[in-house]
Amino acid sequence: MSQPTIESILQEERLFPPTAEFSAQARIKSLEEYKSLYDRAKADPLKFWSELAEQELHWFQKWDTVLDWSNPPFAKWFVNGKINLSYNCLDRHLDSDRRNKPAIVWEGEPGDSKTLTYAELHQEVCKFANVLKSLGVKKGDGVGIYMPMVPEAAIAMLACARIGAPHSVVFGGFSAEALRDRLVDAEVKVVVTADGGWRKDAIVPLKPQVDKALAEGTTSVEKVVVVKRTAQDIAMSDRDLWWHDLIQDASADCPAEPMDSEDMLFILYTSGSTGKPKGVVHTTGGYNLYAHMTAQWIFDLQENDVYWCTADVGWITGHSYVVYGPLSNGATTVMYEGAPRASNPGCFWDVIEKHKVSIFYTAPTAIRAFIKMGDDHPNSRDLSSLRLLGTVGEPINPEAWMWYHTIIGKEKCPIVDTWWQTETGGIMITALPGAIPTKPGSATLPFPGILADIVDLDGNSAGVNEGGYLAVRYPWPGMMRTVYKDPDRFRKTYWEHIPPQDGQYIYFAGDGARRDEDGYFWVMGRVDDVINVAGHRLGTMEVESALVSHPAVAEAAVVGKPDEIKGQDIVAFVTLEGTYQPSEDLAKELKKHVVGEIGAIARPGEIRFADALPKTRSGKIMRRLLRDLAAGVEISGDTSTLEDRSVLEKLREGA
Repeated sequence: MSQPTIESILQEERLFPPTAEFSAQARIKSLEEYKSLYDRAKADPLKFWSELAEQELHWFQKWDTVLDWSNPPFAKWFVNGKINLSYNCLDRHLDSDRRNKPAIVWEGEPGDSKTLTYAELHQEVCKFANVLKSLGVKKGDGVGIYMPMVPEAAIAMLACARIGAPHSVVFGGFSAEALRDRLVDAEVKVVVTADGGWRKDAIVPLKPQVDKALAEGTTSVEKVVVVKRTAQDIAMSDRDLWWHDLIQDASADCPAEPMDSEDMLFILYTSGSTGKPKGVVHTTGGYNLYAHMTAQWIFDLQENDVYWCTADVGWITGHSYVVYGPLSNGATTVMYEGAPRASNPGCFWDVIEKHKVSIFYTAPTAIRAFIKMGDDHPNSRDLSSLRLLGTVGEPINPEAWMWYHTIIGKEKCPIVDTWWQTETGGIMITALPGAIPTKPGSATLPFPGILADIVDLDGNSAGVNEGGYLAVRYPWPGMMRTVYKDPDRFRKTYWEHIPPQDGQYIYFAGDGARRDEDGYFWVMGRVDDVINVAGHRLGTMEVESALVSHPAVAEAAVVGKPDEIKGQDIVAFVTLEGTYQPSEDLAKELKKHVVGEIGAIARPGEIRFADALPKTRSGKIMRRLLRDLAAGVEISGDTSTLEDRSVLEKLREGA
């Protein structure tokens, strides 16, 4: 290959085929059926997506052209088609038995709960859509949503989609400054928020943060709608209105607006490592189809499933797999307000037991936290309703995968390890659970219609087990369309790292990966997390997996630190299982363990013990901050997504 790529050092031989019982009832029943679908999509992607769009979704008007790729990298899907995502999530289910089926099952952290049927959710969405109209929101006007995980968050999103007002959901843990930046950039007219929300037995004050954000300079915000959730005292000005007052007399009659397939559906901000966050733009028709099909096939959605994705609606996972994907399929989707906490570390298992959850989709970082809490919590609950497990957010290390498989899945539930991004709109690489045997730590194979590859920086395909850059060679319906108000940034960030081949643009995801002899993809982490040790480029995920396979280690994050001789040395930040204590002997043992698992090249030069690791509010470890700490330099870049700043202070003190 033309330049050094990432070396793969993790070997994992275990293979877990789906049970015959699972495959027999699955939507996609065999590896042969998957391969047939994949080959058909690869041979004629436009016909593949066109047929699914026609079969699976309601259109007010059919499209003229399936894909306009005449001005790459700016794609248009289902050109001139007319569609409404809210209609596809609600109205079309009302003429069947689904009318009285639970659409959203909500559980509050204090233990209060509520179920909304499809008919009830439709009514609430229509009412709030009319409220937005009464506040002057028109088609094309931006609406900001800054909410806890309550049903009103989903209702507000669906109401925006219904009237054609692009929404920008900002995670409820963001600071006033981060919120303000997003409201200003998205040119928001109305903000929907709550007085507060519950998280870890405390009230997260949301309305005061909105007040602070709007006081810090000129924004386009005219009105703020406030849901009463926690009932603490808050300041209300003339600009502020209570949700319950507005909804009381609102009409439940609000026909869905026929939207152009390429009309903007939402802007979702994703943090860059430096500078201002990027406003990822998703449009209506292609996103609806992609969220719908991936939810249906990957989670094998059946009519009686109770499906729970633990993500917050403030993230793309919450958009695609809490709200839009499941509801478009007529599924029952669970929303939980809270988080595992000292007073109830087993609360997730309580939710599964209470609501008889059959599909559970969560993050590897949560799984590692559950491991640290001990097996007693899940073992003391009835988890027999579970039939499918999933992971999202980052590569899962094999030891955490095995725990999930054994303790939560009781060795009977397939695990779909999903690779995708805010920018892709939906899952790109994953097992289809009735068809594809799984390997712990591998996202397995691309979704039908996704032409994924591992390439070098010239765009040449890598060989078997040769590390390289994870790329996509052809457009797909769920892809982001641009960075809001910054098309140059869109082009440079995603499409200019790897030159076009044969005139075909290549999307570069920012992740390193390899493909094994079975064609399975192994994601090795962000390429900016690659460590260059004595000329060997190593992905962090593999070294971390080796560390976590030691019984003392609950979680590990590995970064590179400048080294005069080797170029970089490996520094491992390690969180221990509850019964273990930091010591020099344990540090030596862990270094030896990594050498035994991988080889001397991966031996950490330094082990730093930590009570916790710095994470984003969606649970991803912020290795960029750890790199600065390891190097002893001032921490730089955007820290607005950091969940707990005290973790960083403790690590600084221990440096």
